[in-house]
Amino acid sequence: MAESLRIVPSATRVSAYAQLLPQLRALIADESDLTANQANVSAALSAQFGFHWIGFYRVQGEELVLGPFQGPVACTRIGKGRGVCGTAWERGATVIVPDVDLFPGHIACSARSRSEIVVPYFDSNGAVAGVLDIDSERLDDFSEVDRVWLEEVVALLV
Repeated sequence: MAESLRIVPSATRVSAYAQLLPQLRALIADESDLTANQANVSAALSAQFGFHWIGFYRVQGEELVLGPFQGPVACTRIGKGRGVCGTAWERGATVIVPDVDLFPGHIACSARSRSEIVVPYFDSNGAVAGVLDIDSERLDDFSEVDRVWLEEVVALLV
C-alpha cells in the first residue's frame, strides 16, 4: 500500500487532511502492529505537511516513552504532567501551543521548535495509551482544524 500513498500539495490544511485521511485508513487497514502503523502515520504526516518533528510517545508506567517518529533526535522519556506531551497525557485532551517559549515547563528537545500540538490516543478502556506530538518551526502553526483532523488520525490507531 505504501507505494500508492499519494501526496499532492493542497491549498488548505482542510483539503490536505481530507486527502490524507482515507489514504491512512487504507495504509493501516491490514496491519495490526501499532508500532508499524505509528511509523507509517508519522511518515505520511511528514510527507504531507513537512513539520519539523512528528512522532508518538507511549505510556509506560508513569512515563511517556519515545516511539516511532520523523525528524531529529528527541527526548526519550517524559513524566506525566511535564511539558506539552505530559500535560496532554495528564488532561486526556489535545493541547495546542502557539508559542512554546510561553508554555510553562516546556521541554525543549529542539531549539527549532516554535509551536506544538499534542494529541492523546486512548486504549480500548478509554485510558490514555500515548500521544501524537507534532512540532513546527513556525509560531502559531496549529489551529482547531489540526486538532479535529489529528484526533481523527489517532482514532485510526485504536
